[in-house]
Amino acid sequence: MAITGLILLAAIAILVWGYRRAQPYGSVGILAWLQSVVLMGPWLLFFGLFALGIYINLAGVLVLVLGSTGLYIYLGRRLRDLGQDMLSTQRPVSAMAEVNQANSESPEQTDQPTPAPSKSAVELSIPADDLAQIEGIFGLDTYFRTETIPYDQGAIFRGNLRGEPAATQAQLAASLQERLGDRYRLFLVENLEQKPTVVVLPASADPVKTTPAQWALAGVLAIATTFTGLEAGAILQGFDLLQDGSRWRAALPFLVALLVILVAHEAGHWVTARRYKIRLSPPFLIPAWQIGAFGSLTRFESLLPNRSVLFDIALAGPAAGGLVSLAMLIGGLLLSHPGSAFQIPSGFFQGSILIGALARVVLGSALQEPLVDIHPLTIMGWLGLVITALNLMPAGQLDGGRLVQGIYGRKTLSRTTLFTLVVLALVALANPLALYWAAVIVLLQRTPERPCLNDISEPNDARAALGLLALFLALTVLLPLTPSLAGRLGIGA
Repeated sequence: MAITGLILLAAIAILVWGYRRAQPYGSVGILAWLQSVVLMGPWLLFFGLFALGIYINLAGVLVLVLGSTGLYIYLGRRLRDLGQDMLSTQRPVSAMAEVNQANSESPEQTDQPTPAPSKSAVELSIPADDLAQIEGIFGLDTYFRTETIPYDQGAIFRGNLRGEPAATQAQLAASLQERLGDRYRLFLVENLEQKPTVVVLPASADPVKTTPAQWALAGVLAIATTFTGLEAGAILQGFDLLQDGSRWRAALPFLVALLVILVAHEAGHWVTARRYKIRLSPPFLIPAWQIGAFGSLTRFESLLPNRSVLFDIALAGPAAGGLVSLAMLIGGLLLSHPGSAFQIPSGFFQGSILIGALARVVLGSALQEPLVDIHPLTIMGWLGLVITALNLMPAGQLDGGRLVQGIYGRKTLSRTTLFTLVVLALVALANPLALYWAAVIVLLQRTPERPCLNDISEPNDARAALGLLALFLALTVLLPLTPSLAGRLGIGA
């Protein structure tokens, strides 16, 4: 209950903060803020009523989601139309002002669209000849460069974006490749003032491929996960594999189901990445004693062209693994009958809003008994949904963090990562598993993904709606039912 209240307060605080940030941008800012309100509205209503002990059924939630998605898409179209109108009216004036400024500062270069290489070129890692070639790709109709600043192994080119981000980045990157081949990479990102900025880095700074030692580590983790999967299956059946290893065959079905879920998850990532010609590292499985595995960590070994690709690859894994887990859960519930292999206290179904609601629909009044007979697939599907939901937490390089970065950018992800870690720390007071997962995030996954080549263009409205739906479903898996609401639903003796 306290966690639900914290989530609700945090969401309201984010909306208030967003409104204050949107006000200086006029109509465009307010429309963008209204999009956030529309997307968060159904979830705020659901959790607000949930905190008061009022439950909206699945049909009501679906109506709210469809309504908010339609309104979100409408507001998005209005926002783009307004932005195009503003761009078309401001661009000619701005372009003339920049030309006049360039002419007044450098009369001898009136026929040059961009300033000459800066005096700080000697401080740059980029050779002077290459720097001159790079600076030559900019122009009034694409990106008006005003300053060159050394950065890491490359350079930052400050200036003003003149065209549409995706088309401009593609045009500049093509010009760069035509002049200097495949030796440099051009990024279009937001600077600290949230203005479009060009960064050029040498190809040597590209993501590194997996080393033989890392492949060996992935293999060791896979072996460890095989053992923890068997041990978790043994614990569910009431024995310890370490003390009674001869019964390992009894735990084998659980391990197979776990591996099917994990393979489906990774296959979703791999198939989508291959469609976009993105290389992925092997999955580094995270063994967990209590539930077999926490999922896996996967690195990008290619630069991502834009945030839509980041979003698609991040969503594909949880979508595939989640659907397989959901099919197992529903199949297990449908196969459950008096005398099934497992008996669990009915109160266990109070531990998840989504799973409790599905169990109530399928099993009906059986959930009012002290013990419920269920098919083993129910447990396997349940744990699969928990693993999927944990990976959808909006933090760092988890799938949920990549979704947030794809939709809202790196700065918003930094805030949601901090919030997620605080919530996990509070939950850890009651459940040590939360502390373990928080440690994994802090040690291995806390930083955002590196920027995309075009890190300005946002995913379309449909992707944003899908991403928030995935995050919401993850919450419904992890959040428990309140005792009063469970009583109303008839869950528990």
